Order: sequence, then structure tokens, then C-alpha cells
Amino acid sequence: ERVKGAPPVVNQADAVEVLRQHAPALETQRVGGAGQARVLAGLVGRGQDGVELRPVQGGVQRQLHQPVAAVRHRVPPALAVGEAAVVADAGDVGGGGVEQGLALGRRQPGLDPVGARHLGATRGFAYEPSQVVVMPGGKPVIFATFLALVEAGDEVVYPDPGFPIFESMTDALSAVRRPWFPGSGTATRPDIDRLASLLGPRTKLLVLNSPGNPTGIVYRRDELEAIAKLCVERDVFVLSDEIYSRILFDGAEHVSIATFPGMAERTVLLDGFSKTWSMTGWRLGWGAAPPAVAAAFEKIMTNTTSCAVHFAQYAALAALEGPDDEVQAMVRAFEQRRDALVDGLAALPGVACDRPQGSFFAFADVRGTGSDATALAGRFLEEAGVACVEGPAFGAGGAGHVRFSFAADVERIREAVRRLGELLA
Repeated sequence: ERVKGAPPVVNQADAVEVLRQHAPALETQRVGGAGQARVLAGLVGRGQDGVELRPVQGGVQRQLHQPVAAVRHRVPPALAVGEAAVVADAGDVGGGGVEQGLALGRRQPGLDPVGARHLGATRGFAYEPSQVVVMPGGKPVIFATFLALVEAGDEVVYPDPGFPIFESMTDALSAVRRPWFPGSGTATRPDIDRLASLLGPRTKLLVLNSPGNPTGIVYRRDELEAIAKLCVERDVFVLSDEIYSRILFDGAEHVSIATFPGMAERTVLLDGFSKTWSMTGWRLGWGAAPPAVAAAFEKIMTNTTSCAVHFAQYAALAALEGPDDEVQAMVRAFEQRRDALVDGLAALPGVACDRPQGSFFAFADVRGTGSDATALAGRFLEEAGVACVEGPAFGAGGAGHVRFSFAADVERIREAVRRLGELLA
């Protein structure tokens, strides 16, 4: 409908043909990284961004000729719909999806081993497909976990500074806040003794986030083992947010707390596709949980979003089953960007920054500047054109800090640091 001169689209084959012939004329938009580029379909030939497009079974695959870190792909927004037409059965799409979703293979012949293989490869064990519930993003997994497990008056221990929804969901359910400083990288490690003092008889849920946002902390195996023993002894459930699990630096190892004795039956593992495969706009995450909790998740999804969008799940399957070299290249690029940012920040007057071991955030201590962190973040944006987030947005523990993202190329990071240096001089 958006392309002048395009013939009417009446079936799947027509839709693919229209995209192949007319998509270059459509308005383009920026999308994430190689994960999206690989799963978007609809064109054959070489696009304007130097990406070759060739037919594959069930669609068209984009072949990268540049490292993922070196190119931001521009593709027509209509290609997302083209992907649905190419890879999904017309009857499935027209029928409105499948209950709670494919669940990485559940209720979809031929796909059910994918979730188990992924968990086995990345966590060292596998859940049953019925325990993996796909949702439209990682936040719904957090929402569903709190709703299924926490009641008014229960205590929730969560990282502070940490992802803000952990605190806001605690408040929404009239539960009791028990913030815990999670550590901030190589120099500052989590205080396990302090955590032990917070886990009381009314503690229902402990939230872990490793690698962590905003601090970049990655918990060591010995630290997670100690935390797991506390949770088993005190019968505490864990929400383990592992959305950044593939973005690790300096040889850091990701270990899931669910792998320790007694933890699989008391852990909800959160993962998704927005970070590792740059699929933020696709809105797709998943929670792996004990059977009773997974059943509660299905009830919650039935009465809220119904299911994650169908074609995005096929895109996720393509990401899981596709080559891993693009992800590895992305992580190497992030490590270079991290070093450029942290080294640059360390040279600024009044600024200190622990080196993050994972994620793509640096949490800088700006107390030495003598300025309030919130006010300083505003000045960075308004006077230097550099965006960051004030630390208090992540909880009281973020006071005196600001969070920078290094999801930009090295040249732009260096320019940002230069501007900050001029402002702080």
C-alpha cells in the first residue's frame, strides 16, 4: 500500500515479490545489529549498505560483509512484516498466533529442541520446554515473577543501584523493600554477609542481575555458590536476570545461580533477545521457571498480552540457531568501546569509574566534581550534548554516580569524553 505502482498483495507469494521489487523505495529506518540483519527477509541482491541478500530455506538471509560493530544497517520497516510472510505459515499468522507463543518450540513441531539446546549450551543444563514461557520482552518476565510469587507484606531483596523496575514492582505489590548494594565491578564486590542479614523469615524473593545494570558487575562462581546456600537454607526464591549474559569482558565467566544444588526449583531465569542479538524493538524475552511458576506465567500472559508476536518468535529462533560469530564480534567491539570510555573518564577531573566486566554500561563516580549527579547529568546533555542517566534513577545507592552507555563507536565515545573534559575543566 505504501509503494506507488506496486501490484495488489493477495497472498504470501505476492507479498514477497512486492518486497523484493519495491522495498528499496520505502522509507528506511535504523535497526539494531547483526541479529536483526540476519533474520529480516524480503530482498535479493545487494542493498545500499553493502549487505548481500540471498535466498535461503523459508526466506532470505542477509550476509554481512562488514563486522557487526562497524555498520548500522538500514532496512525498510515493512520488512518485519515480510519476515512473517516468508517464514511463518499463512494459516498460523492469520489465525492470530498460538496461545502463549511458541515458547522456543513448545506446541510447534520441529522447534521444541531449540530452547533445551540453548539452555544446555549457555547454562550447562536444560529445562523442559513446558517450563520456558516466551513473553513480549524481559520486563513482562519481571512483572509475572513478582505477580506470581510476591504478596503484600513480603520482603523483596533487590540490587540498589539496579534496574528500576525491581523497586517499582516491590512497591506496586505493597511488598517491603530490602535494597542490597550489588558491587560495581572488579574493585567492589558484593557483600555476602550483608545479604545474609537481609534474608529474613518474610523474604519471598531475591533479585540478582549478572552482568548487572547499571554497574557492570559479574558475580563470580564462589559468590553465587554462597548466595545459593543462603537461599536454600532460608527457602528464598530467586529472579535471576541474565539478559546480558553473553556480553562479558576480560575473560569473565557467566554462571547461572540455577545451576547450584537446590536452586533449579527456586529460580526464575530471565533472558531475551534485545541485548545479545540487538533485537530491542522486537519485544521478546523468556522466563525459565519451575513447573508451578511457569503455569502461573501462562495464566498471567493469557489475561494480559495473550502471547508474544508470532513472527518475532520465528526471528528469535533464527537468531538462536544462526552462526555465533557476529555475536562474538559485537562483544569484542564492546570491549574496545568500554576501554575507550573508562580510560577517558578516568582522566577527567573529579571522575572515577570502576571497569565493568559485562553489559554495555559504565557507572561513573562523579562525587569528586563537587556537583550533584542529577544536575551534572543535565549539564552534560544541555551543555556538552552527551547523554547519560543520573545514578539516583537506579535507586538511592546510585547517588553521586551517572551511567554512560558505550553502545556507540569508539570515535563518538572519544568525542563525548573530549566534550566532558572541556565542560569539567
